[in-house]
Amino acid sequence: MTIAAPDRLHYTDSDEANLLLATEPMALLIGFALDQQVSVQTAFAGPLKIKERLGTLDAGVLAKLDPAELEATFRERPAVHRFPGSMAKKVADLCAHIEDEYAGDASRLWRDASDADELRKRIKALPGFGEMKVKALASVLAKRFGVAAAEGLVPSHPTLGDVDSREALDTFQEQKRAYKAKLRAQSS
Repeated sequence: MTIAAPDRLHYTDSDEANLLLATEPMALLIGFALDQQVSVQTAFAGPLKIKERLGTLDAGVLAKLDPAELEATFRERPAVHRFPGSMAKKVADLCAHIEDEYAGDASRLWRDASDADELRKRIKALPGFGEMKVKALASVLAKRFGVAAAEGLVPSHPTLGDVDSREALDTFQEQKRAYKAKLRAQSS
């Protein structure tokens, strides 16, 4: 399957943030790292806030930044995340991993993966990425960027990979709430 890379990912209300997510692989990974206990829009607007405040999303630069400076960047209003201290550390750890394992090139995470099993291992090795994020990121990579190695990891339930417009984001969020409610009911 060959899909042209999207010019933007429709995960925020900011066209600039959406463009950044589609064109800077590190922005996409940071958005996924931030995607917990905040809305999708807040999480994926985070990379643009970081880039505007620090001037870069370079993995090597962010990994080596003084932790107090990075945390202050996350705390600046409007905050990057509701948990600025722990999320600044998580982003620094993610950047260090990308710098160490992929020479700072986040796209090598998926570009150099030979198959779905290798891609799953690579994504799971990212700090803070569990099985749900493996499936969600793989879905975006397969459905929005045409990454063949990601196709075997795409779940049957709706994910961000299905979002191709602002309206689709609203639909996805409704489906996600329903899916989580179903899981909670099954575990009760």
